[in-house]
Amino acid sequence: MASVSDEEGIPAASGSPDASLTQDDSFTATSRAGLTYPWGDAAPGVGETIRIAPGIRWARIPMPGSLGHINSWLLDDAASDGGDGVAVVDTGVCLTICSDAWKALYAGALADTRITRVIGTHLHPDHIGLAGWIAKKKGVQLWMTRGEMLTARMIVGDTSDTAPDEALAQSRAAGWDEAAIERQKSEGWGRFGLMVYPLPRSYQRIKDGDVLDMGAHQWRVVVGSGHSPEHACLWNEREGVLVSGDQVLPRISSNVSINITEPGADPLGEWLDSIDKLIATVPGDVLTCPAHGEPFKGLHVRLMALRDEHRMRLYNLAEAIAKAPMRAVESFPLLFNRPIGPDQLGMATGEALAHLKRLEVEGRVQREDRDGVWWYHGVA
Repeated sequence: MASVSDEEGIPAASGSPDASLTQDDSFTATSRAGLTYPWGDAAPGVGETIRIAPGIRWARIPMPGSLGHINSWLLDDAASDGGDGVAVVDTGVCLTICSDAWKALYAGALADTRITRVIGTHLHPDHIGLAGWIAKKKGVQLWMTRGEMLTARMIVGDTSDTAPDEALAQSRAAGWDEAAIERQKSEGWGRFGLMVYPLPRSYQRIKDGDVLDMGAHQWRVVVGSGHSPEHACLWNEREGVLVSGDQVLPRISSNVSINITEPGADPLGEWLDSIDKLIATVPGDVLTCPAHGEPFKGLHVRLMALRDEHRMRLYNLAEAIAKAPMRAVESFPLLFNRPIGPDQLGMATGEALAHLKRLEVEGRVQREDRDGVWWYHGVA
């Protein structure tokens, strides 16, 4: 898969200049697991957008891999000079499949529409992979929280031909066998940077509680964490719309992991606190616009389901450890509903360590270091 060239222009693409659909285009609402999807399984096509509420349109950027796409949310933005335009929220990975989708939008639904700013909900490549490219081509600023921007810069620059000692030590501690360790050594380190177009040296900081004034619409920043350090959700209180990024997804649970960047962190504790914060802050009847999947209603239902799912995993894990000590790798059957192969081993380990850390913090298990391997015991 080719990356986006720095000199790449925006050639003409197929699509009508008026390719924006509306709520009235015969969409059929569906319900599933207590959530309502006003547009059913529909999604905007190449070069198209769907206006889902006043002040916001929905575009979908295709990506390789199991997720298959990221949703980009286009917020109506009247800039300080009084001109109309759109702010882009999340962009896709730095690959031609994603940049081609943006070219189709520029020639289709966004023809003659000015891009006013780029907003990254958080640091992962599917969200900011093309943020620098769009910001540079359109001459606009990137807006992010400080925790996301600085962490992104750190990870982008962290490259090596072999896995660092810290990563190998954590894998051994989690119980990886020697074959897995050797495979990790040979895979190299720093793929993150390959999926992100160079970020601008300067950015506009946003923080929890900020209100982004876009003229007719105001979006309040609501920060969560656990999936990433300082994830920004955007809430339009007047219109009842929440752009949730990866902080709330309708059908899958976001990855919550410990990694070598902050090995002593308690990301699952932060995630659970963020769920409680969102329930207390944002009304349950908002239209939630996630990064993956379809817009839905039933925010509090989904948040409580996510909380209950993790709480049940923690309960099952604590019960099993009370009967017999285990390492992180032995917790996989209790946490995941499928076998973990080599391709999923790193992510599964990060999630397992996050659950075990939460049990430690809650005083329900103790960790013992046996020659660099961590064993978890029940607490009498």
